[in-house]
Amino acid sequence: MSSPIPRRSFLKTATATGTLMGLGDLGFLSRLPRVSAAETKLNPKFVQFRPEIEPLVRLLEETPRERLLEEVASRIKRGTTYREVLTALQLAGVRNIQPRPVGFKFHAVLVVNSAHLASQNSPEADRWLPIFWALDQFKSSQARDVREGDWTLSAVDEQFVPSPDKARQDFAEAMDRWDEAKADVATAGLARNAKPQEVFDWFCRHGARDFRDIGHKAIYVANSWRTLQNIGWQHSEPVLRSLAYALLYHEGENPSKRDAEADLPGRRNLELLKKLSAGWHTGKPEADATKTFLKTLREGSWKQTSDEAVALLNRGVAPQSLWDAIFEGAGELLMRKPGIVTLHAVTTTNALHYAFQHTTNDETKRFLLLQNAAFIPLFRESAGAPKGILIDEFEPAELKATGAEAVDEIFAEVSRDKLLAARKALAWLNGSGEARPFISAAQRLIYLKGTDSHDYKFSSAVLEDYENLSPKLRDRFLAASVFWLKGSGSPNSALIARTRAAL
Repeated sequence: MSSPIPRRSFLKTATATGTLMGLGDLGFLSRLPRVSAAETKLNPKFVQFRPEIEPLVRLLEETPRERLLEEVASRIKRGTTYREVLTALQLAGVRNIQPRPVGFKFHAVLVVNSAHLASQNSPEADRWLPIFWALDQFKSSQARDVREGDWTLSAVDEQFVPSPDKARQDFAEAMDRWDEAKADVATAGLARNAKPQEVFDWFCRHGARDFRDIGHKAIYVANSWRTLQNIGWQHSEPVLRSLAYALLYHEGENPSKRDAEADLPGRRNLELLKKLSAGWHTGKPEADATKTFLKTLREGSWKQTSDEAVALLNRGVAPQSLWDAIFEGAGELLMRKPGIVTLHAVTTTNALHYAFQHTTNDETKRFLLLQNAAFIPLFRESAGAPKGILIDEFEPAELKATGAEAVDEIFAEVSRDKLLAARKALAWLNGSGEARPFISAAQRLIYLKGTDSHDYKFSSAVLEDYENLSPKLRDRFLAASVFWLKGSGSPNSALIARTRAAL
């Protein structure tokens, strides 16, 4: 599969108010057909591969970057749908961009679901903008892939695709042995014959088993699954083959024959999870347990966090109390040292928690929780995050403005002083009790100011995870997000002008 083949060439938003919340520079998007909320959700009848998808994929692959937005806009005006564009974008990415390492240029694929979430969370008139941004990102990554060797996903070797009754065993063995060729054909067999949920359960486990690529493997598992929910399982085979190939990325000798640092937490936690009591998931929330566990995440080793997670669960503490501490711990790392590594502590936690919520396998649930607990100290060490801000103790700061203007004040401050912006955001959230205006403004500024895949990945993750924390903790987590969100003083993305020109 890895041999190169030459290429042919969260939350619903409220009605916008305030200067920051108006359409402003995005008004030109009204020239495209509006995307209804229903159209961004999977139609249960959409189960067959649509014959027009391949030509649309080829259009994305073969059209020069400087002309692609105009070409896609023209197709949309003639009837091409949101879902067809989303599908073609995902498939073009997995066919044209090597998923190794799982990051860098491959963000063009990792970000598709984030762009879709941003589109879902937007007013109807804005919903094309994240997708147009992702189209441009694909062309940038495609060009980089060409420069780095022009990798293309090859056709599956049909003679070795296992029978339905053997595909599961072959896949498990191949992934355990890090056998790329066997995993590729076994994945094709799974895609054709296994139930989607069963396939997701398998990949959840393997996506979380090692700490290579600072969490991108787990992110790819969650985002590819979520995208398939929206474009249809009939497109799963090439996506899953790309995913399996990504998950088997490693440095040096075959990991099954050595004890690499990246593999140690997963191997230890597979044994440790067996110590969890049968009723591990039925405990009661404990605020004190969350505080205790957060302290261990700040100061302890990955072994200590895993051990304490088991002890707390066996003592009858609810998993939610542990997840609260993990979310807080990830957000605190970003506050202490904003950067790519700490950002991925947040986005990886989002992915692992999503997998935890949606896998049906009890052992995999336990494994995901223990792995995320172990990963926070690893992110802390990798980033060299210094001691400093405590997410559960920083104080709110007085806002000069009220109402919509207060939200404007917060995002103006983001461009000047992020800690002060976080303190003002906390004051707004504590005082108004209303997160929606803040979230709407944050998302809009990503459209206007975002220039990087991480802007979309982070904003989609953190705005979603606001709902995943216990109510008493979520405001501090959301306030901490300003350490990566865009401020109103940042320059507009060049893509705004490019999209305007395309229309």
